[in-house]
Amino acid sequence: MEKIIVMGVSAGVGKSTFAAKLGEKLSLPVYHLDAYYWRPGWVEAEAEEFKAAQEKIVKTDKWIIDGNYTATAELRLAEADTMIYLELPLGVCLYRVLKRWLANIGRTRADLGEGCPEKMELSFLKFIITTYSARKIKMRERMRAFQNARPGNTVIFLSSKKQIDGFFD
Repeated sequence: MEKIIVMGVSAGVGKSTFAAKLGEKLSLPVYHLDAYYWRPGWVEAEAEEFKAAQEKIVKTDKWIIDGNYTATAELRLAEADTMIYLELPLGVCLYRVLKRWLANIGRTRADLGEGCPEKMELSFLKFIITTYSARKIKMRERMRAFQNARPGNTVIFLSSKKQIDGFFD
């Protein structure tokens, strides 16, 4: 486990928190894709700029990258040796997103781009709700494809808070 991607079914599943904790445990650098995607004022990075940043990261010897960003997922999957996939119920993800927002209103979290203070929009909540089921199916397919892509690829599927917490024990 030297090149690890942490993916999840939804916002609020705990990808960034998990990746940060894993990075501490394994003494590996952690890269939060949100920090590369979002520019100050919640402006999206140019597609080529976002891709180039990831190409640079994945060519290094050891890393943990958290985030889904399906448009560039293949780039990370091709270099990773381990995929950790987090899947919690929709209600838990929504609760965590709202809790995170309340705890960080007006502040920029460490896993976000500079100048992106915490905010909440109805469209974001709607996106989480309306894409959850389809995303769950696609992420499980991606997990299976990664497992079968190369000998030695490892998939760790954690689908409860107990499993996620227990992973670090």
